Amino acid sequence: MTELAFDGTFAGWKSVARHALAQNLSPAEVRWIDRRSQQSELTLASPDRPPAAENEIATFRVPRAFLSLARDVACHRDESRWPLLYRVLWRLTHGEPHLLEIPLDPDIAALNVMAKAVRREIHKTHAFVRFREVATDAGPWFVAWFEPQHHILEAAAPFFVDRFAAMRWSILTPGQCAHWDGHTLTFTAGADRNAAPAADAAEDLWRTYYSSIFNPARVKVGAMLNEMPRHYWRNLPETSAIPSLLAEAAPRSSAMIAASEAQRIRASDFSAAPVPLTTDLALLRAAAATCRACPLWRSATCTVFGEGPARARIFVVGEQPGDQEDRTGKPFVGPAGQLFDRALRAAGVDRETLYVTNAVKHFKWEPRGKRRLHQKPNAREIAACRPWLEAELRAVQPDLIVCLGVTAAQSVLGESLRLTDSRGQKLPTSYGAPALITVHPSSLLRLPADADATAAFESFVSDLRKIKG
Repeated sequence: MTELAFDGTFAGWKSVARHALAQNLSPAEVRWIDRRSQQSELTLASPDRPPAAENEIATFRVPRAFLSLARDVACHRDESRWPLLYRVLWRLTHGEPHLLEIPLDPDIAALNVMAKAVRREIHKTHAFVRFREVATDAGPWFVAWFEPQHHILEAAAPFFVDRFAAMRWSILTPGQCAHWDGHTLTFTAGADRNAAPAADAAEDLWRTYYSSIFNPARVKVGAMLNEMPRHYWRNLPETSAIPSLLAEAAPRSSAMIAASEAQRIRASDFSAAPVPLTTDLALLRAAAATCRACPLWRSATCTVFGEGPARARIFVVGEQPGDQEDRTGKPFVGPAGQLFDRALRAAGVDRETLYVTNAVKHFKWEPRGKRRLHQKPNAREIAACRPWLEAELRAVQPDLIVCLGVTAAQSVLGESLRLTDSRGQKLPTSYGAPALITVHPSSLLRLPADADATAAFESFVSDLRKIKG
C-alpha cells in the first residue's frame, strides 16, 4: 500500500494524482493522506517506485467536465472524496473515457451528490454571510462569522470581492479566514467565534427587513427550513424574529383573507357589459354606455364612444376622452382635438372621412381645485375597454389604423413598444389592417418652453400625410 500525502487542496491532490498515474498505481494500491484531516501527523511514505520529475510525467487526457466536477468535490468535507476522485480518474484513463456520461454509475452518482452539496453551500454562503462593522484606527472594517459545512471559502470569496469591492472586510470560519483590504484577497488559518463581533447597529435593520417581507399566507415551515437550514440561524440576526412571525402567521392570514373578501364584495360593483355580436355601431354605442368593467364609469359624466363613417377607410385611436369630451360625449373636441383638426387640414386629410375613437371610453381624472386634470389609464382599465375597441374595428373594417400615442399603440398591437422607435412606421396588426404609429396631439400642447413647437407640429403633420398614401 502506497500512502500519498498532500496539502488537502485540489491543486495538491491533482499534482499527486498525476504522479500516481505516472507510476501506474491503481486505486487499490494507494491510501490518500489529507494533511488537513485528523490524520495530519502522517507524512508521505516513500512509494515503492520513486515519482518521476514533474516535466517527465506523461500527459493524461480527461474530459474538461471532470476537472470542473473534481474542483467542486474537492471542497466537500467527506474524506472519502479523495480516493473516490482518484478511482474515477483511473477509470477515465484506463478504458472508460465516457464514464461521466453514465449518471447511474455509483462512483459518478456519488461525485454528483458531493458536488451538488458544495454548490449549494457556496450559494448559502453568498446568501447568509452577515457583516458587522468594527471600528479601527484605519477606518471601519467589516467582519462576518460563518460556519460552512464544507471547505468552500476560497470558492465563495470572489463573490464578496465583486459585491463589496470598496469595503474592507473579513469572513472568519473555523477552518479558514478570508480578508479583503480593498486591493488584495488573502486567506489565513481558521479562527474562533470570539474573534468576530457579536452584534452591531445594523441588527435591527435586518430584523425589520425580514419582518417586512415575511408573507404569513405563504408560510411553509418545511420549505423555509430547506432554504434556510437551522444550522445557519445562530449567525443570522433576522432569525430571532422567526418564532414571533410564525406565531402571528395564522391570525394575520385570517385578517388578509377577510380583507380580500371585503374587497371582492366591493369589486362586485364592477361588471363588464356583454359586447353584442353585431357590426351595428349604434347598438355597440348603446351597450358600451352600460359597461361597468372598471371603476372609471363612477367619476365620468358619460361613455365617450367612437364617431365617424361606419365604413371609414381610416380608423384613428387616441388614449381616452378629456374634460370637454366627457361633457359633450364626443371624441377629440377639446384642445388636443382642435390641434388634431388643424394638423389634419395641413396634411390635406378630411376629418369627416375618419372614424375617431379612444382606447379607453371614460375620462380618468383627479380634482385640482375647480379643474379636472387628466390621469393616465392603467393596464387594467385599458384591458377592460379593449373588447369595445375590437368591436369597433370589426364593425368599421378599416384599411389603416392610426395610433395616436403609446396607449393607443399598445391597445391595438397588444404589446409594449417605444414610440421613438416606431413613430411613422406602419406595423402589422391582427385586425387585417396595418397600424400607423405617431404621437398624441396632447403631447404637442405639453412641450417645454424651449422646445421648437413649429418643428414638432410639422413632424406630426408629416406623419398624418402618410394617411393619404
